[in-house]
This record gives sequence, structure tokens and C-alpha cells, in this order.
Amino acid sequence: MRHQSFSFLAIGTFFALVHVGTARDLRNVTEPKTPQACAHLKATGEDDTKIIQNALDSCAKGKAVALSYGTFYSGPLTIPSGVSLLVESGVMLKAIPDPKLYDLGENLCGTIDDLGLGCKPFITMHGAKGSGIYGKGTINGQGGSVMTGSNITWWHLARNAVAVRKFQNNPRLIQINNSIDITIYQITLKNPPFYHLTASETNGYTVWGITIQTPTGSLNSDGIDAVGCQNVTIANCNISTGDDNIGLKALTAPGRYMSVLNTHINRGNSMAIGSETNYGVSDALISGMTINGTYNGIYIKSNTFRGGRTSNIVFENICISNVGKPINLDTAYYNMKGNSTPVFQNITLRNVWVQTNGTIVIHGMSNTNPIVLTLDDVHVPKGTKYSVRHANITGKWQEDATGSPCGFAGNGK
Repeated sequence: MRHQSFSFLAIGTFFALVHVGTARDLRNVTEPKTPQACAHLKATGEDDTKIIQNALDSCAKGKAVALSYGTFYSGPLTIPSGVSLLVESGVMLKAIPDPKLYDLGENLCGTIDDLGLGCKPFITMHGAKGSGIYGKGTINGQGGSVMTGSNITWWHLARNAVAVRKFQNNPRLIQINNSIDITIYQITLKNPPFYHLTASETNGYTVWGITIQTPTGSLNSDGIDAVGCQNVTIANCNISTGDDNIGLKALTAPGRYMSVLNTHINRGNSMAIGSETNYGVSDALISGMTINGTYNGIYIKSNTFRGGRTSNIVFENICISNVGKPINLDTAYYNMKGNSTPVFQNITLRNVWVQTNGTIVIHGMSNTNPIVLTLDDVHVPKGTKYSVRHANITGKWQEDATGSPCGFAGNGK
């Protein structure tokens, strides 16, 4: 592969924001600016939950509570509307691994059951406008730490749940619900008991320059999930985790007008759309991405249990290496059955380079409901395997990729 084919990885995101059509965030998104601090806090070395929460509750809108020195230990925190949390460089905020702190009142957190809904998140934004999390410090969910009152970690609990085909009651690291204009900037996230960063039914969501560093063996540790969100930009991030690196979903509302730009994925499951496509995922642009060492690369997944329409999706300027299934479009994910038919239409792959051998999977529903896919300058190595059925494909696979390095999509720090 010619080195110049990936010069796009070294430049900014402007090019990716000026495409014709609606397959992108409709906002004019630029690099965020860190708000001024209303308070500067120093860690006490003990439980700082009340100190941090009191500062957040008394902070003026438009400003941030700065964690300025030391390692903070905290239970659940709520960021109010208009207020932000700033974790400064060299500072770490650790979630105390005590299930009682996160319990919703039924003594389920830290246990296994049929639902897995018994814990509140470590950090919550709900109905917020203009809030965010900023800074070059680290938020550590301590998923690999032994839970208080137990002899196992949050992650061990998750593995135990899989063994009995049930669900673990573990807290998410950051959960954003029904909010507007939320920003996550520069922060490093690691070791969540459950998902790292999830936004649900949020309009205007910017995730810029963050780093996610969590071991491969951490179950259900999705990196960045946007669920039923609109006007989303995820840019200049670096994500290594144990599950989907990025997931665009539509479980409870449509997910649309989304941009994923200049981001590096290394270890994890995939750049995913689905599997929850119930209300439709559409108008998404994924551009300037390197994917290395994951289970799947470009991954659109759904089934008749969680099915809906996935359409007007563009993957462009993508480099994929050391991935078993570099492109996987699957309408029968885990063979889960229901009455909601998945539809994959108007999917475009443009300037995509697959640098190492793997299996291309394109599995549509039927001849009357095929995956509709356009290939434009898509390169794979000779010897690539194909599993294709029920697909209407325009264009062809060019078997001329040589295995040259992909380059690196910087994380903006």
C-alpha cells in the first residue's frame, strides 16, 4: 500500500465535516475549550464524595469544579445542568468499589440476576444542558478491584454471570441521559465495572481527544456508546478496551447525524453500529480511522429481536489490520429472534484498506431484503476469504493491499 494513501490521518478533522448530504453531525463542531473553574479541590485520601458533590451543586453554570491535586476516592456523583467536572493533569478520580454505594434500593448491586439493572452509575448527567467532563487527568472505575464485602472483582462478577447465562449488576462509569450539548474532552477513562461512556437520547454530544485504556478481558466494557442520540461528534480519540470500542445504537430513539473522525482503535471488539437498531440508525459518517487488533473491524450488527433500519452510513478513509473479520455486516447477530426485521441499506465503504488476511462477512436477511452495499476504492489482500449471502453489492473488492503500516489517528492530546 502506498504510504500517501493514509496522509489523511495526520491532518485535522475539517475535511471530514464538509461532506455533501446528511451523513454526519449537522453542527459545526470545533475543538472544545475547557471552562473556568469555580473551585479547586485537593484530595483528602479518604472518601471525597460529599466534598466533590457539594462543590458541583454550588458551582455557577458555565464553570467547572476542578480536581486539582492528588487521588480522589468517591462514590456516585451527579453533574448538574450547566456545570462541568475538570480532572486536571496528574489527578486521578477513583470509584470506590463498594456495591452498597451504587445500589438503587433493592440490594441488587454487586449480584447476578435476570436483568442487571440494580446499580446507579459512578457519574451521572440527567436532563443536563451544557455540562461536561474535561481535563487531562484520569477517571478509574476500578473494575478489577475486589468489591467491598466480597472476595471477587466487578469483572469476575461479570464472568460469573456469563457462566450462568444471567446479568451482572455492575455500575456504568459515566451515564448521560436526555441531555443537550454535552462535552467530554481530553479525559482518560479506564477500568469501568461496566460500560465506560454512554449517552442516551442526547442531542448535541461531543467527545473529543479522550483516551480509553482497559484490558481486553474486561467483559461489557464498551468504550463510547451513543444510544438514540442526534448530532454526535466523536473525534481524535484513542480507544483500547474489552468490548465494542465505539457503538452507535437506537434502542429507545432514532440515532442519526453522527460523525466519528480521526480516531484510533487498538484492542477491543469493533467500530460498531447496533446491535440495537430498533428505532433506526442513519446518517452517520465514520472517517479517518485506524483499526488494529480487534475481533471485528467495521461491524454493523442486528437481528430480528433488535432490528430496525440502518441506512445512509459512510465509512471512508479507514485502515484495518490484524482483525479476524475486518468487515462484518450481520443481520443475524447471535441468532436472537423476534419480530423486528433489520434492514441494511445505502451502506458505503470508500477508500478502505484491509492490510491483513481475514474473512469478509456480508450476511443479509433474504433475497427480498438484501444488504445494499457500495464499494468505492476498497482494498483487501490476496487470499482474503468471503462469506456473502443475500447482498446487493455495487463495486468490487480490489485484492491489492500489501500489508504496509496503517499510520496512526492521533488522539488530539
